Parts: sequence; C-alpha cells; structure tokens
Amino acid sequence: QVQLVESGGGLVQAGGSLRLSCAASGRSFSSSMMGWFRQAPGKDREFVAAIAWSGGSTRYADFVKGRFTISRDNAKNTVSLQMNSLKPEDTAVYFCAAALGVGISPLSTAYRYWGQGTQVTVSS
Repeated sequence: QVQLVESGGGLVQAGGSLRLSCAASGRSFSSSMMGWFRQAPGKDREFVAAIAWSGGSTRYADFVKGRFTISRDNAKNTVSLQMNSLKPEDTAVYFCAAALGVGISPLSTAYRYWGQGTQVTVSS
C-alpha cells in the first residue's frame, strides 16, 4: 500500500516556477514507479512525467521537456516536480501516482495509487 499527498501548487505568473512535492507513506515507496499527471477543466487526465524506482530513468511528455524536472528521494519518501517557464496552458490539477514494481510508463492505467491532486494556476 502507498498513500500519496501532493503539495506546492498555487498561482503563478507566466514564466514563473513552482515546485510540487508528493509525500508517500508505505513501505513500498522505494520500489515504486512514480508519475505526475495533470487534468485541466474539461480535458482528460494526461501524463506529465515519470521516474523509475531507482531514479535512474525518467520520462517526460513532449510539452514539458526542458521545462519540468522530476526527481525522487527514497530516503525521504518524496517525489518532486520542478516546473519552470510555466505557461497558462499548464494550468491544471496535478496528481502524483505510484505503481509497484520496475519499469516506467506514461499510461495512467499502469498506476494503482493516486493522490488527491494540487491546483496549479498560471496567469498570463
């Protein structure tokens, strides 16, 4: 079992930065693939970034490459998403997700555990 709680969302101007954090509880965190997804109003949930259990492999959606960075600290049971050069179209609720086991996936169906989400609003 893994429980996830996101934090760090808020209102920021275009071009600004935010750092999202996801605190995980549960003994399986260090062996879990972790991901960030987002959902804007009226749109489907979409993949943002993922990181393998070891932190050695990462994957990003094309629209965030070069702007967002995912990282994890297994000693602290946290995964973070550093978001730079934010755009109004990045406005969404951002969700942290976890899946036990190896590998890395952009598919939401691969993740078993989800947080409640944190709102990110980017003003123009």
